Amino acid sequence: MEQSGPASSASEAQAAEALRAGKLVILPTETVYGLAADAGNAEAVAAIFEAKGRPRFNPLISHVPDAAEAETIAIFDARARALAEVFWPGPLTIVAPVRDRDRVCDLARAGLDSVAVRVPGHARARAVIAAAGCPVVAPSANRSGRPSPTTFADAVEETGFAVQAAVDGGPCPVGVESTVVSVLDGRVALLRPGSVTREEIEAVVGPLESGGEGHRSPGRLTVHYAPDAPVRIEVLEPREGELLLGFGPGIGDPRWSLSPTGDLREAAANLFRRFREADRAGASAIAVSPIPDAGLGEAINDRLRRAAGFVG
Repeated sequence: MEQSGPASSASEAQAAEALRAGKLVILPTETVYGLAADAGNAEAVAAIFEAKGRPRFNPLISHVPDAAEAETIAIFDARARALAEVFWPGPLTIVAPVRDRDRVCDLARAGLDSVAVRVPGHARARAVIAAAGCPVVAPSANRSGRPSPTTFADAVEETGFAVQAAVDGGPCPVGVESTVVSVLDGRVALLRPGSVTREEIEAVVGPLESGGEGHRSPGRLTVHYAPDAPVRIEVLEPREGELLLGFGPGIGDPRWSLSPTGDLREAAANLFRRFREADRAGASAIAVSPIPDAGLGEAINDRLRRAAGFVG
């Protein structure tokens, strides 16, 4: 890449100008920091893949400023609209049939006839996207397979070399990527768990279909979200030399705990940060305490299984 890293945080207007010019931008969201580009600009989208080392078959999420704009690029039925009304702006991605193939290019959709779309809950992200005047793809601003950045400094460290502008939105309050739900052919299926839980979704649209078409969602690789050190999960007793990421009172060193009080939201916010800190500390192996699988725990365990090399 010929671009150099940003010296400081950019304004919304500067970031929008960079996106319109076909450049990459580091964009804050409530989930994780994203590496953003104009969704309709295939060369800009290719630059994301180059910077991340991301496989071309993995589709990207198109971010828009509001639900009305979402329906200019995706075909929503009544259930998709109901989900948008309840959860947007926020960390829910809806996969629906694509309406406008020019504004979200084939590369961004991985050649599929569907598009993944969401309205981010971060006000600065929505301001940048609205000013840019185009759907914006923004996969996590890490190199592929690495933990997703939840702070501005981590995002710049990972992919700042590839961007023209970077927007500092503070620490990401959610800390894991968005929940992904497909609404296709009369079926609603959970493709990727996240902070919007299965139970919350089912309260709006009824029982979710099992299975689904996971290839339509980002983040479905077997090994994903992984630190440098090997990860072992559901560990009750760490082995000699393992750094324990504990969960709950009295479990391991509280400085490395995902949540000393056993709070799932705190654990989600800390997960990628602890992975990064373990890398910086030179950990040779990482052990993670069992995490309850209910509610937000489903999303945390999905990320942990991928970090450990299991298909989720």
